[in-house]
Amino acid sequence: MCPIPLVEAEARLRNLPGWKIEANELVKTFAFRDFRASLRFVNALGELAEEAGHHPDIDVRYNKVRLALTTHDDGGLTEKDFSLASQADGIA
Repeated sequence: MCPIPLVEAEARLRNLPGWKIEANELVKTFAFRDFRASLRFVNALGELAEEAGHHPDIDVRYNKVRLALTTHDDGGLTEKDFSLASQADGIA
């Protein structure tokens, strides 16, 4: 998969509220009711990521989950990242 040019990646952010691009990663922090809700989200996302063969960086801090998506093998943001971001929004 080829990396998406930055201009196109930034344009795609219009369809992903709350997401931003930081250091060549697609990043968003989700807030949940409590730690258990955070873990349910992470577990559901983990299943989707595993099915896609894509593994995000996930940081859990009690009721906050920060996702950072990039396709390391392809050297930047790809369709995989934007697809998983959209799926993450759908399960949040």
